[in-house]
Amino acid sequence: MMGRSHLIIGTGVSLSVLQLMGLQVTAPAVTVALIGSLLPDIDEPNSLLVSKALPSSLIRLLQTILLPAAVFVYFYVQAKPWNLLLAILIGLVSFLPSRSLRKVLMFGIGLGLVFYGQAFAPWNLIAGSLLMLCTTLTHRGLTHTLYGTAIWTGLLYSTTQQQGPEIWVAGGSAYALHLIADSLTNRGIRPLPPLKLRIRANLMSTGTKHGAVVENVCVILTLILAWFAFSPLFL
Repeated sequence: MMGRSHLIIGTGVSLSVLQLMGLQVTAPAVTVALIGSLLPDIDEPNSLLVSKALPSSLIRLLQTILLPAAVFVYFYVQAKPWNLLLAILIGLVSFLPSRSLRKVLMFGIGLGLVFYGQAFAPWNLIAGSLLMLCTTLTHRGLTHTLYGTAIWTGLLYSTTQQQGPEIWVAGGSAYALHLIADSLTNRGIRPLPPLKLRIRANLMSTGTKHGAVVENVCVILTLILAWFAFSPLFL
């Protein structure tokens, strides 16, 4: 399923559930719902979430910086022959395709969170480690499992439980809805690896005309649910 459909369905349904449960729909709850609806696709560098967080303009800027950086390392770092090897490595990285460069950036951000993020929040160690791990995963792997859902929901619960249940409920349900939506596709998901259980409804294939019809139906149903949940506020 396309990222924009995940965004609408995951966010719309999870916030509607909050409203129907009588929980507050706060700005933090909306934020984590938006993130949670796209977060399982963090294992795909060209997904909507990753491409918006690391846009093409940033990738081009990185490529522009890396070549001069390689030249600088070669001429000004006095550690022969390591300076040559490092310069070659930096130069090669600059020619990687956008997808691979996003993985490099994700790994670097995760590494920074592991070493320096703890000064700001203890859970940055976990977040950084998970971010680095995601760069090694295949698409619809660990992040598209019940384990991934539990980790994300647990992180939200442990860090926001004193602010009320709406944040972790919104974020966790939006994440789970992403998995449910992907289970409608021909490929489906494996919710409990290493078990071979695969959940797939074979209703659609992402990117096809039929798939677009199924996605639009799901979006319309989401909007109907949202209207049912929130319309009393305006009547």
